[in-house]
Amino acid sequence: MNEPLSTILIVDDAPENLAVLNELLQPLYRVRIATSGENALRLAVTPPEPDLIMLDVMMPEMDGYEVFTHLRANPRTRDIPVIFVTAMNSTEAEMRGLEAGAMDYITKPIVPLIVLARVRTQLELKKAHDWLRNQNDFLEAEVARRMGENLLIQDVSILALAHLAETRDPETGNHLRRTQGYVHALAEHLQNHPRFTALLTRSNIELLSKSAPLHDIGKVGIPDYILLKPGRLSPEEWEVMKTHAQLGSQAIEQAECEIPQPVEFLVLAKEIAHWHHERWDGSGYPDGLVGDAIPVSARLMALADVFDALINRRVYKEPLSFSEAKDIIAAESGRQFDPDVVEAFLAIFDIFEAIAIRYNDTDGQ
Repeated sequence: MNEPLSTILIVDDAPENLAVLNELLQPLYRVRIATSGENALRLAVTPPEPDLIMLDVMMPEMDGYEVFTHLRANPRTRDIPVIFVTAMNSTEAEMRGLEAGAMDYITKPIVPLIVLARVRTQLELKKAHDWLRNQNDFLEAEVARRMGENLLIQDVSILALAHLAETRDPETGNHLRRTQGYVHALAEHLQNHPRFTALLTRSNIELLSKSAPLHDIGKVGIPDYILLKPGRLSPEEWEVMKTHAQLGSQAIEQAECEIPQPVEFLVLAKEIAHWHHERWDGSGYPDGLVGDAIPVSARLMALADVFDALINRRVYKEPLSFSEAKDIIAAESGRQFDPDVVEAFLAIFDIFEAIAIRYNDTDGQ
């Protein structure tokens, strides 16, 4: 299959100059002709769009430099190579054309062999440039595709691990989806708050949302007779249950040690798993952290986790109404929860309700 002819747009207001160039180039290329700058700009964006423009400098109304400026300002035409063709043979005129960005400068009267050689050179350069651009576009698309695949694999792996923990505790139902939604909503609302803006960037909010489902992964290490007990735990059993926070963070930390470079979301996942049962007043576990010593990720998860536990049935309790749960969370501001996080919760309570309803357990409320 023959390669399609390259298209050359010749722009000149003098019929005799157009005739000479047309006769020279017509046997080898598809030639289009414009007799004014305005006509040239129209043809430059009309299929078949030119691969090269041969542009006269001295034209009435709109000279070649002005036409060239318009060509470079238009995204559709800015990469088309331009050769200035002019009777001005001074060094200053040639320098002006080249400094403007033209690929070459030919003086009249033209020398046919020189014109053909320079045209061929510019067209070959354009083909090479187009090939490289297409290769770059392909590589960028391929990189984006593979990154998308990696992110998808990462997301699936996170959910698989989270659901593995969830299978040990069947009462939780859609707990993972709900708490993930709550955390994301809180983070988005707080991202412009002075206390949180440095951490809650757009990328960190997404990482935080991805990490949230791993908050109870440590429950896989809790014995069945405690985890699945159909009733309240004894004090001794409760102490064993509380170890799930450290078990989860240790598992994630071990995974971190076995990979060659840090993975951002694992940092947040480890924080959430380890400290989401800490309390603002220091009475939580496992480390009894107080106030701002508790990572922001864990503070958000703490409120999300408690709210979801309140509104859903457990073996030891019936579900509370949304309004009852709201009042309990509000009452714990400054005690169990960061006051600013509680304030955000109250401000977007309708979003919490919508998430809870959307992912409601069939045996829940």
